[in-house]
Amino acid sequence: MENNIRNFCIIAHIDHGKSTMADRFLELTGTVSPDKLKPQMLDRMPLERERGITIKLTPVTMNYKLNNQDYILNLIDTPGHVDFSYEVSRSLAAVEGAILLIDASQGIQAQTLANLYFANEQNLKIISVINKIDLPSADIERTKAEVGSLLKIKEDEIILASAKRGDGVKEILARVISDVPAPGGEKSKDLRGLIFDSIFDEYRGVIIFVRLIDGCVKRGDKIKMLSNGKVATVLEVGIFKPDLTPNKELSAGLIGYIATDLKEINDCRVGDTITTIEGKDIKPLPGYRDIKPMVYASLYPKEGNEAGRLRLALERLKLNDASLIFEPEHSPVLGFGFRAGFLGLLHLDVVKERIKREYNLELVITAPSVVYKIKNKNSPDEFFIYSPLELPDPSIIEHIKEPWVKLDIIVPVGYLGAIMELANNFRGNFISLDYLFGHNAIKEESQRAILHYEAPLAMLLVDFYDKLKSASAGYASLSYEFFEFRPAQVVKLDIFVAEEKVESLATIVYEDTVQQVGRRIAETLKEVLPRQMFEVKIQAAVGGKIIASERISAMRKDVTAKLYGGDITRKMKLLDKQKKRKKEMLKSAKVDIPPEAYLAVLRKK
Repeated sequence: MENNIRNFCIIAHIDHGKSTMADRFLELTGTVSPDKLKPQMLDRMPLERERGITIKLTPVTMNYKLNNQDYILNLIDTPGHVDFSYEVSRSLAAVEGAILLIDASQGIQAQTLANLYFANEQNLKIISVINKIDLPSADIERTKAEVGSLLKIKEDEIILASAKRGDGVKEILARVISDVPAPGGEKSKDLRGLIFDSIFDEYRGVIIFVRLIDGCVKRGDKIKMLSNGKVATVLEVGIFKPDLTPNKELSAGLIGYIATDLKEINDCRVGDTITTIEGKDIKPLPGYRDIKPMVYASLYPKEGNEAGRLRLALERLKLNDASLIFEPEHSPVLGFGFRAGFLGLLHLDVVKERIKREYNLELVITAPSVVYKIKNKNSPDEFFIYSPLELPDPSIIEHIKEPWVKLDIIVPVGYLGAIMELANNFRGNFISLDYLFGHNAIKEESQRAILHYEAPLAMLLVDFYDKLKSASAGYASLSYEFFEFRPAQVVKLDIFVAEEKVESLATIVYEDTVQQVGRRIAETLKEVLPRQMFEVKIQAAVGGKIIASERISAMRKDVTAKLYGGDITRKMKLLDKQKKRKKEMLKSAKVDIPPEAYLAVLRKK
């Protein structure tokens, strides 16, 4: 039966129609009945539906008949945003083919290229599909020329489709069956399977998502993890339809799930190899490259006694999100919390929202920062800091290095000047310029180019993406990849609210922009902080020097409103009493910083 199995995934830039195409596959194969089918069927989280983006990879098994032959099609739907590229790389390691989906109106985008590079590294069979051909703005000929040039294929090999109308869907599945190779492996060999994802179930424990390479597994079997030797009993095996659907067994070539009796979340690791306890001389599968988050923020529960619940929430999220890393830390002001690493600001925002919704926890989040490499004068070794609070005294620092990324920007040639100016303003170093050749000469306004830059990651965290979209009228797209640390002239900027230092708002900024940044942060806090019954002073400082200041005026109550006449001294007495009370309040003043303030500060910075 292995010859009738096809394992493939859909890769594309964000909003190019992956989820809609997956819906059409489910509809055509009858995997989901028409009365239960709904848009974005494979986007299981409410957060994905609300934002219209795919956050998690989602597998599904479909049965399809072609030319009187039955086939098992295992599809993995993947995210398109750069912050979730690790989900894409894990999906690609579990399949033999990939559908490269390209929007006919937008053409090849930056993340299209990034995902294509991932697929080529895995030597996958690429099936190119131009989607949304029904749009009035679709430029099919130009997009076909770009795809043909990029993949070095003939234009008649490219499938034209409309996921919304269902055009070309049958042709895509036929091409998957004919072009994607059947998985190798033998059922008679010792069990070997790659864990590509996992979830935690309150009643069943850890459920692992696995691609079986060799052997078979069924209920009651004993399996072990090669990396740590942990042994688990198989409580249930099954496939995705797209809900978890029990099966008698899973055999070589299939993608499915295994429910285990593991209760410790750390016993199961994404990328690990499973086998039977009798298996000997089993070599581990290649697994996945270690992910290196470059954006860090500290997470604290709003209620100090909920640190244990926050730890449990992060551990269970990590089981489902292998790119999330965290470790405990303590702040004298905020109490016990965790320093967490993320792949980007969207990743941070999604994790924050999932913790709030799924675990009913309100968080205080420090201003996100990149990781810095420090060398002190009295030490030969360099070390990393993940928070501005860890920055040593400037007098003992020999040098500070910051992460730099390789940045690819795809933009119509008419916007090249504006984009290059923007990149220069964000400290980017221009490397090269390439053209995506269309069907006509490159002088066309519709012709697009790829700008290659090197830039500090810290600058991309501010509002580079928003300004990029603004400068290109929404047509530009970007992807980036870390490549090295470089020296940086930076200092720590402290923020005081009501004359109290707010550790969670401390940031590391460039020396030549510190005054400008301090002024903007103070102005932003003035806009977002709620007014109090007393005057709130906001200050930005470097060392002991105040470089910017703002004030939020006090809320005023008309204490003289009840007076209807009499001597002026009665009025003055009430006003003096109010003034004394405000001074007393100021002595014990404490201003709560809402979570929205931290991201607002970062974006304005």
